Amino acid sequence: MVTDRSRYPGAEVARDGVRLRPVAEGDLPMLVRFAVEPGLVGLDWHGFRDPGAPARRFAADGWLGEEDGRLAVEVEAEQAAAGVVGYRAGRYGGAAIHWEIGIVLLPEWRGRGIGWRAQALLCDYLFCHTPAQRVQAGTHPENAAEQRALEKAGFQLEGVLRACEFRAGRWRDGWLYSRLRDDPSPWDRPED
Repeated sequence: MVTDRSRYPGAEVARDGVRLRPVAEGDLPMLVRFAVEPGLVGLDWHGFRDPGAPARRFAADGWLGEEDGRLAVEVEAEQAAAGVVGYRAGRYGGAAIHWEIGIVLLPEWRGRGIGWRAQALLCDYLFCHTPAQRVQAGTHPENAAEQRALEKAGFQLEGVLRACEFRAGRWRDGWLYSRLRDDPSPWDRPED
């Protein structure tokens, strides 16, 4: 362990009825849906993807790679997978590792507070098990729900990334958020 667990209570990967767990074979149909159903991932639809890729990746490393991976987001009361969170390593200046995270929830689980909790848990998990100082996430200027979720998860808006994504036939801006290891924990503030 790199840090004190008491600073990152989410290192247990469950809180407030939301749990992160390794992707299981039973989650593969959900991952295939994200790859082949237009609009299921909202603004992040980038066209059809290989429907066999999720199973191949699962067979290779269970989606738990050293440089990137995914964890299932489970609603504990229903013991149902609501979506997935993902993480990918990056480096600034060649040495300073950071993580870029993302989330996708099935439509029936959106708007229930699951997303911010899952992203906060993932940050705590990454800060507990890696020496990274920074976790960042990008979103679309028009995705107000994800902006609120990131802020509730302890992220701060850093700025606009101009023309960073090609989507729906043109280059589009994105917004970059970050949470640093020493930022206040979202679990320490009163619920909105």
